[in-house]
Parts: sequence; structure tokens; C-alpha cells
Amino acid sequence: MLTGSEIRRKFLDFFIQKGHREVHSSSLVPANDPTLLFTNAGMNQFKDVFLGLEKRDYARATTSQKCVRAGGKHNDLENVGFTNRHHTFFEMLGNFSFGDYFKKDAIAYAWELITSPEWFGIEKEKLYATIFKGENGVPRDAEAYDLWLGQGVPKERIFEFGTKDNFWQMGDTGPCGPCSEIHYDMGVAASDQGHTDCKFGCDCGRYVELWNLVFMQFDRDASGKLNPLPKPSIDTGAGLERLAAVLQGVISNYDTDLFKPLIDKAGELTGISYQGGVTKSDASLRIIADHARATTFLISDGVLPSNEGRGYVLRKIMRRAIRHGRALRLPFESRPFMEGMVFAVKDLMKDAYPELVERAEVVANIVAKEERHFHTILGKGMDYLQQLIRSAKREAYVSALEKLPIEQLIFVPGANIQAAADRFSISDFLKPQEQEQAAQDFFGDQWTEPLNVIRSTRVTLPGDKAFSLYETYGLPRDFIEDAVRDQGVAFDSEGFEAAFKAEQARARASWKGAVKQTASPAYQQLPKSDFEGYRQTRSDNCEVLAIIKGSQGAQELKPGDSGEIILDHTPFYAESGGQVGDRGWLYSDDHNTVVAEVTGCYYPVQGVRAHQVIMKSPPSAKNAEGWGTLRVGQKVDAVVDNAIREATMRNHTATHLLHAGLREVLGKHVKQAGSLVAPNHLRFDFSHFTGVEDEELQDIEDIINKEVLRNERVEIVENVPIDVAVNEYHAMALFGEKYGDRVRVIRIGDFSTELCGGTHTGATGEIGLIKILKEGSVSSGVRRIEAVTGEGSLRHFRKDHELEGVVAALSSKEAESPAEALRAELEKRDSEIKRLTRELDQVRMKSASSAVASVGDKVREVRGVKVLAHRVDNLERAQLRTLVDQLRDKLGSGVVVVGSATDGNVSLIAGVTKDLTSRIQAGRVVGAVAEKVGGKGGGRPDLAEAGGKDAAALDSALDSVYNVVESLLG
Repeated sequence: MLTGSEIRRKFLDFFIQKGHREVHSSSLVPANDPTLLFTNAGMNQFKDVFLGLEKRDYARATTSQKCVRAGGKHNDLENVGFTNRHHTFFEMLGNFSFGDYFKKDAIAYAWELITSPEWFGIEKEKLYATIFKGENGVPRDAEAYDLWLGQGVPKERIFEFGTKDNFWQMGDTGPCGPCSEIHYDMGVAASDQGHTDCKFGCDCGRYVELWNLVFMQFDRDASGKLNPLPKPSIDTGAGLERLAAVLQGVISNYDTDLFKPLIDKAGELTGISYQGGVTKSDASLRIIADHARATTFLISDGVLPSNEGRGYVLRKIMRRAIRHGRALRLPFESRPFMEGMVFAVKDLMKDAYPELVERAEVVANIVAKEERHFHTILGKGMDYLQQLIRSAKREAYVSALEKLPIEQLIFVPGANIQAAADRFSISDFLKPQEQEQAAQDFFGDQWTEPLNVIRSTRVTLPGDKAFSLYETYGLPRDFIEDAVRDQGVAFDSEGFEAAFKAEQARARASWKGAVKQTASPAYQQLPKSDFEGYRQTRSDNCEVLAIIKGSQGAQELKPGDSGEIILDHTPFYAESGGQVGDRGWLYSDDHNTVVAEVTGCYYPVQGVRAHQVIMKSPPSAKNAEGWGTLRVGQKVDAVVDNAIREATMRNHTATHLLHAGLREVLGKHVKQAGSLVAPNHLRFDFSHFTGVEDEELQDIEDIINKEVLRNERVEIVENVPIDVAVNEYHAMALFGEKYGDRVRVIRIGDFSTELCGGTHTGATGEIGLIKILKEGSVSSGVRRIEAVTGEGSLRHFRKDHELEGVVAALSSKEAESPAEALRAELEKRDSEIKRLTRELDQVRMKSASSAVASVGDKVREVRGVKVLAHRVDNLERAQLRTLVDQLRDKLGSGVVVVGSATDGNVSLIAGVTKDLTSRIQAGRVVGAVAEKVGGKGGGRPDLAEAGGKDAAALDSALDSVYNVVESLLG
């Protein structure tokens, strides 16, 4: 019986024998592809090759690609653990042809590998093949049908399906074509619906897809028309886990040696034994095992748990595993266990993925920290759940009590509906006699009917609120349902499902991205530009190979036109690796006249450099004829702006020093997560869990500037085999870059070694000085540093010097540094401002209090109750409350409403003396008045507050107080 590792190796060896290049798995974070959340298929790393945007030095490839499907359009997360074959992380075995062999060889290779006794030796009698039946104007794939017959597959085992199952396309436009699949009959025991005599095509789980062969033979244009590709290609994918299940004679992928050691480890950590997939606990153990693989590989590839994008999906995966682990142990136990799973994954898969060994310790630390954080979140989630249940009860009880006839809703003095509903929202924690006593406290002798209403009121927890507990705090749905049921509250299943689907739609929408288009024919057939920019910044007699204007090929550009120029050789660096493209000029063949300004340079297709140009206009109208027109075939001199290039080089070399300095000070877990190298500054994103302390930044700045002062030679080693660069030179690969078999190594002494295609200084001393400007967060787990070098540093120091002069003029104190002097001066002035503010508040309060004696003319009697409405602006709420107390004391018995406007915002406070709260409540008064200034509020029966935004309506709102009180008194 073959092990999972042996199956992986055997697959790759088969295709190596057939002339394929073995290509190592790419990162789970797709390089330079915003259309994908995660790498989810073997072809992802070859996408640009299929699109014609990139050329490789091989036409056949084979890979074992690590993949994740747990977010966006491809999301298997909720099924994982409950089926035999759904996973978040899996390995896709594949073979690829880039315009080399096509259907005949692809089908022959697949059948040989699957059925030959020398290879996998699967019984032919248990295999089925499918082809495209023809649909939507695309003809039936008769060629594939005949080829399967030619391999000896009986016609009754070849089935035909439509576009949904047997036609593949990369996007709405671009490469596409029919596909052909190999399926295996797992037997009646594999049917999850108990079928004993179902036929092929049944989706009960008995018939399993092993391998999908995609025949890319068309290019779909924007109109939907399918055009034959000049060089049809092959893209195949076979799931390692499914192959292992078949070859190891088990029904479930989880029973293979790819998962069993992880399930056993999960059982050890949780104290639960695996029963073969038949119990609820088994599903939890499967989930832990699967999610541990995804977690370990995603973090190893630079994804960190966060609240957005890839990090958000990783966090969901981790929390789902943690929830199931804790459900098996003690609910919400605080001791982390998932870090133990990280080391189990490393031990199981280190032979195929040796990078796991180096990163396991860091990954485990991140996982443990996230699990401890989640424990805290779970506690908060439980508290929030109780708040939501209580709020739902309160609202339901208020609504029910308000429907009672007034004669049945008589409160004791000082009580009201809001207070009663609030008390009874926790009544389920009271014994029946305690509930009755509470009812008597609020309703006196009339307590029976209100209590019966409260007890019979149906309370429902809104589905969107429940979903927020699930999504934000990680509480499982069944846990939430049980908790609310225990408290006599219904669960809004429909609302929860609606919120869940809306979140899925948002996740999908956020990762639609822009579909990559096939390269323009104008670029596809062009030879690679010979790049001379490493050696020089001027190249003479460059031939114009092509001109692009408005996305179309053109023969010429006239004065004032904008377009793109392709040259046969050029010194212009094309934007890549975070470094911006060069700027400069194109001179005519007289070597003296500038015909175009080059504003940038980029790769429309790998190896082809497009110069973005603006043609120069003639100096005057009279000599405009024939001036400065640029034509295909013409020769020009290409000249890079040397000052911009040198500034960019300084910043690029500084970026390498900064990367090494960060790793030395913060730790080896630091990895580049993005960069920008421009002439005026550099920006460097890196993985790190917390903010970088000021002292750490100073240490980093000191270390890297010492390297600058050493004037260490920047050694550039060209054409190094990738395995030599990584294993012998120990070079670091940079985020978002794709590397070929041979790479360029930039080495700065023993301090820094990286793979890089950018331009660099000859020695570190040419940088001048590196000044870190700021450090901050980009997203959870990703930090950003911005810095300047050379003349940029000089400009920065001049600004600092100017600031020192300003600080010296402000402060008379001697200080160790201008920063300390400025801080002391600001603290002094802040204290003075606070003192003056207190004095101003006192004056305002004194003025307002003195007005109490003169408000008698505003007091009116309404139905036997004294009522006073008064305006006093620019007072804080605490001062307003004091004023309301003073006015109530002056009235002795009555209702007071005070309003204040400050900076356009309105504050209202209503006070009711204790003897009147059974007749009128302050909350109802202030709520009605607040509506007139665009606000709302509430509070106790004797004191309530409100706010509003319409200061212009404050006077009329206060004038309405008397009518409001009259209506409430009835």
C-alpha cells in the first residue's frame, strides 16, 4: 500500500519521465493576482503563462500544489468535517502543457499512470470517463471520446455532460475549453444516502472524481465568441487526498495516512478517541485535523489572523477548530491546544515541505496567541449574548404592557413601563414567588394581569443579532440556540440564514477583483527586450519594434500624442519587485533632439518592456511639419533620467538593509509583505504581531546606518540556480515575486542576501543616510515603515532644524533635546488652558445660577402642575443637571426642562419632582421635546436627558414643553 508521500512522489516522477519540469508548489498567497483570495488550483502559478503574459523556459510542467478553498467564490468551510472529501487545505497534483502536447498525450498519460501496474494500478473496471457533450454553440468533444475508446475504455463507461460539469473557463473572457474527468466507483459502502444499486452520475458519494483534464483550446473574447488558440494547452488536477483514499482502500480521505496522525493527535489533546467518523465527536476531530493543516500552511506563507481579507478567513478557520476542540473538552477552557497541532502538521509534512521546519515555532506562537485572544473574545461573546437576550425581552415586554388597558396598568409611585420591563428582563433568573413580589413592587394591588402578560409574551432573539455573535465572537450557532432556549427565548432561524448569506455575498464580492485578460496580440508576438539598464543608463540606436496607441497597434505617434513604445534594447527598468519604472527621454537619430518624454516603463508581457511616452510638440507652428513623428522601425536613443535612477537605487538598497535590520532586532519571523521603492521615499510592509517600540526603531536605524558607514560593497551574482540561491546563499525571496529556475542574488556582506531583480548602489555608502520617518499598522499582523535616504534625508534634517529654531523661540528652558523642550512647553500651555477652561465654566455656571432668581415669569401652571422651560447655552451636561436641581428646588413641586446649544449640538434635561412621577415621567417629557430638535433620549422618572442636532429649533422646542406636559397629564 502506497503512503500519501509515496503517491505524491510517484505522480511527479511519472511526469518527469515524460519530459516535464518539476516545479515546486507556489505560495498559498497568489503572486501578483488580485483576482484570487488563495491559491486554489495547480494552474494558478501558471496563469500568466496560459494568458500569454509570461514565457517560461519549459513547455511541460508537473507540480504538487498546496491549495486552500475557504473563502470567496470557492468556499468549502462549512462542509469540512461532515463529509468524506471536503477540505480547506488540500494538495492538487497536476501536469501542464504550454502549447506542447494536447488531448492525445494528456489522456494517454493519465490512463497509463492511473491503471498501469508499474504506477498506481487502479482497476480499470472501477473507472469511468466523462467528456463534454456540446452545448451553447460549442461542439461535442468527439476527439476526447475517440481517444478514451482508443485507451480501451468501454463506450458504456464514457459519459457525456454539459457546460456545468465538463467545460472550464478562467473567467468571463480568456482561455477556456472542454474538460474530461476520470471517476472511481468507491462501492455501495461509500454512498452517504444508503444507495445499493445507483448508477454512475448519482451524487450520493459513491462515484468520486479523481482527475480533471482541461483542454484549453479556445480564447473567449468580450463578445462571448470562442476563437481557437494558436497553441492549445493542457491543465490537469488530481486531488492527492482522494487518490490516497482509493489507493489505500478506505472510503474517507480522513482515514488515509495524510490525516490519521493528525486526528490521533487531536484526540490526544482533547482526550477523545476517534470512532471512525460515525460520531459528532469524530466530526470535531476531523475539523481540527483539517483546519490545523490550513492554519499551519497559511501562516507559514505569511498570512496572519486579522479582521479583513485573507487574515479574516484564516481567523475563521482557526476559531472553528478551537470551538470544536473546546466543545470536546471543557467549554471555553483557556489552555491553548492548537499549537500542538502545528507541530504535528510539521512532523507529518516536512519531507514534502521542508520550509515548515524553520517556521513551526513562530507559527505555533501565533496560533497560541490567537487562541488566548479568542478565549477572551468568547467571554465577551457570552456577556453580549446575555445583553441581547435581555434587550429582546425588554422590548417585547414594553410592547406587551403598552397594549394593556390603562385601568390594568397602574404603577406604584416612581414606577413606569421601562423600569418594569427592565426588571422582568432578568425575571427568568427569579423564582416564581420572587417574580410575584417584583410585580407587586411595580403594580401594587393590580400586579396579577401585568405579570401574566409578561409570562405569556413570546420573545425572539433577532437573527442578525445572533449572527453577530457567531461572526464576531465565534459562538457556534447551536450553542446560541441552546442558550436562548434555556431562557425561554425563540431563535430567529430565517434572520440568521439571511445574515449568513449576506456575509457570504460580501466575502465573494470583496474578492471578485479584475479578471486578468489575455495579452494584447500587439504584445504577444514580440521578442523580449534586451535590458541593458544594469550596466548603463543610455542605449543608442534602439529600434522601435512596436507602437501602441489606445490599446491598439499603430504605425506612428505624432507630436502631442501619448502611447507606448517597444524597443529592441533599452536601459529603462520596468516596474517590478516594488521598484517603480524608470523615467527619461527618447532622442531622435540625430542623437540631439528629444522626441518623447518617457513617463514610466512596465511589463505588458513578461520580458517585453513598454515605455509610456508623451511625444514632444514642435517649438513653433512654422516648423511643425515633419517634426518629431516616431514610426515603427525608426532608431532612437533611450536615455534614463540619471538623478531619478540613482535616488531609486539608494532607496532599493536601503530596503534590503531595512529588511535585514528588522529581522535582527524583531526576530526571524519578520518577512516582507509588500514594498514601494520610489525616488523620493521607500515604503516597507512586514509581518509582525505588535507595534514596533521607539527604542526598537532607533536600534534598527542605528544598525542599518552602521552598514551604510561601512561602505560595504553590494555584490550582484547573476544567473544563480534557484536551489543554490536559497540553500547555499541562504537568500530571502521577496513577497509577491515569481522566480524562475535561475535568479539574481543581491548580497551585502554577511548582513543581507536576497533574490532581487532591481537596481542597486555599488556600495552601501552611496545611500548617504537612512532616516525612518514613521511606523504603523497596515492590517492585523502587518506593519509598515516609511523612510528616506540621500537627499531625502538631508531635506528631512533641514525641516527638523527649522523646527528646532521654532521650539527654541517658544521655550526659555534648557532641555536635552528640542523634543523635550517642546513637550514641556506644550504641557505648560495645556495646564494653562485647562485652568482657564475651569474658570470660564465657573463663570458660566455662576451666570446661569444667578438667572434662577429671574425665571419666575417663565413658570406656568398646567393642570395644577408648575412647569418651567429655560434655555442657557454653552453649559456641559453636568452643569445642566446641577441647574435643573436648583430650579426644581425653587419650584418645590413641578416639571423643569432646560436646553442648551453648544457648537450646533443640543442638550436637553428634564426634571420632575418626586411627588409627581406617578403622574408624569421625565423620560416621556424629554423624549417628546427632543424629537423637535432631531434627537431622542430617556432616563429615570425624575430625571432624563436627550440630545439633538438642530440648534435652530431649540427655542420652539422649549416653547412646546408646556403643551407636551399638558398632553401627558391628560
